[in-house]
Amino acid sequence: MFFFSFDVVFKEVPGEVSLCFSICGCPLQCKGCHSPYLFKKENGKFLDDDFYQKTLIDYQKYATCVLFMGGEWEKQELLSKLKIAKMLNYKTCLYSGLEDIDSEILAHLDWVKTGAWKDKLGGLDKKTTNQIFKNVKTGEVLNHLFQ
Repeated sequence: MFFFSFDVVFKEVPGEVSLCFSICGCPLQCKGCHSPYLFKKENGKFLDDDFYQKTLIDYQKYATCVLFMGGEWEKQELLSKLKIAKMLNYKTCLYSGLEDIDSEILAHLDWVKTGAWKDKLGGLDKKTTNQIFKNVKTGEVLNHLFQ
């Protein structure tokens, strides 16, 4: 799995301080995507377990969630990273452009954002959006937290 950047983010998962990994190699390539540099895998660097685990340990006192912007196309590697996050007591979230997420991945997530970017409909901050942010365990749609 290759990632372009690591950031600490505050609004992508409401109520959480999230460690965000932007994953390269997105096959969806949505028109109007805000991150087209994530389309090519070679734009990133390999997210090895040593760096990943050290980063999560370094931020344990400050962050509560690990967020992946993509990566579902690298199922086994994503599952491995989600398991490490859970082992270190982090909550987990995936932002995906897909409508349906593999059930094995869902089993390791607290939240998921689904739906391709559609410029005319807007993102989670718009009532017209096709995207859905939900609590995986309860199924509750939480889009209202962004609006």
